Amino acid sequence: MHTNRLSEFLRARRALVRPEDHGMPAGARRTPGLRREEIAVLAGVSTDYYVRLEQGRESNPSPQVRRALAAALLLKGEEAAYLRALVDPPHPGRPEPAREYAGPQLVALLDAWADTPALVYGRYLDLLAVNSLGEALFSWLGGDTGLITAMFLNPNARDFYRDWPVVAQGCVAALRATDPTPDDRRLRELVGELSVRSADFARMWARHEVRAKTASTKRFRHPLVGDLTLGFETFSVNSAPGQHLVVYRAEPGSAAEQSLALLAGFTGTGPRDAPPDIPHDVPHDTAHDTAHETSSEGHLPYDLP
Repeated sequence: MHTNRLSEFLRARRALVRPEDHGMPAGARRTPGLRREEIAVLAGVSTDYYVRLEQGRESNPSPQVRRALAAALLLKGEEAAYLRALVDPPHPGRPEPAREYAGPQLVALLDAWADTPALVYGRYLDLLAVNSLGEALFSWLGGDTGLITAMFLNPNARDFYRDWPVVAQGCVAALRATDPTPDDRRLRELVGELSVRSADFARMWARHEVRAKTASTKRFRHPLVGDLTLGFETFSVNSAPGQHLVVYRAEPGSAAEQSLALLAGFTGTGPRDAPPDIPHDVPHDTAHDTAHETSSEGHLPYDLP
């Protein structure tokens, strides 16, 4: 099984490398990417040896060969580290990870950011904590805590993310960046379920992209405040390896900042079941529809520690 993961990774990554990326003429090709013999030449190994790697008949390339393969396949830092881990998996035979919780100090930190959407997710992209404004921003989840599952199985995701294919591929790449120990049962089950239930997930997972979430911007279409673009930064939680804190931010003076303020007004600070106060400058029909929609959905029922 471990050998198969290495061979699958090599085949998938080879298909993503264009000949022109290495200064080769593209020409007419029956399949995408480079040929096996071309990767072998670039990596300085024999074609027969590389074929054995892709076929799973060879599973222990030396560190020098791994570095050469990473260069030939144009692997970046995280992807090269993933290749090393496939050959020499860390922590062999380790016990299954315990159920993840966001620590109380981390939850308190999120709650202190009343004007900033923020959340914490775990190694399998499970939502572990979210503050009030983050809860309002991601109301489309409807109580789901599995972010990767909701991304592909909840139809609201494709409406909420204006660039859904890009965001979805990023989530898949982040999930693959999870420690690639081959005996991770939870990861196997999650990938198996999504591969069966979502052709899009199966296709994206087969690309073998490895990329942890860092910093970027996302474009949203929120059912209450419309379109908005937010930047975000992702931080690793040192006290809980595998957990990440994501903080969203609108540009000062932007329409997105006004939308977040409006969303915060809709959310309010009153009882959880009370409808929000509607600003006076909202048209009567819009205010009626907004109050009805928010009061019917309420806050997401996350069971946070």
